[in-house]
Amino acid sequence: MNQNIHIIDHAVIHDRMTILRDKNTPSYMFRQCLNDIALILAVEATRHLPMEQKRVETPLAPYKGSALVGTPLIVPILRAGLALSDSLQRIIPHADTGHIGLARDHDTHEPFEYLNRLPENLDRPVFVVDPMLATAGSMLATLEILKAEGANMTQVTIITLVCAPEGLDRLYKVFPEITVYAAAIDSHLDDSAYIVPGLGDAGDRYFGTD
Repeated sequence: MNQNIHIIDHAVIHDRMTILRDKNTPSYMFRQCLNDIALILAVEATRHLPMEQKRVETPLAPYKGSALVGTPLIVPILRAGLALSDSLQRIIPHADTGHIGLARDHDTHEPFEYLNRLPENLDRPVFVVDPMLATAGSMLATLEILKAEGANMTQVTIITLVCAPEGLDRLYKVFPEITVYAAAIDSHLDDSAYIVPGLGDAGDRYFGTD
């Protein structure tokens, strides 16, 4: 396994993932459990953001502490990525948000772009969020867009829930420097390029359009 892949082993994640995988879980509970996991992943993924020293006055004495420096960028891959971006925005509320809209062709399983709204400055920490990394087609298309528009790929971090081994292999053949934070690596992709056992279409289940 690539050393840049971090699978977060946490009791709350295991509990919530079991609920997410259950086909009988209603949308409102699916959203709550996904948000719980996203918050934990967001905390882990932001662990090494740039810091600077900051001196403040407590009610009793001076204190030399630390503060986040710079303005990270959050890039959800629409639409399912929106399910993760809110939790990340809670951790880093000063971050900017860009959007990449990609849809998957059901015959070729490859993505096509329908929206690109990114700020001019991409040379900073960038968090690309999408609940599922299956074939990695949408993720690779997004990363290629970011690279073409000036992102430093060593500063790009992917946050996702579930990965397929095939997708990770494809991703790291092109971008071995990318860091991934995830809740699970599942068994394989089926003939329709869905992750098995997976949790179905995360976007449809999150937004109640299944």
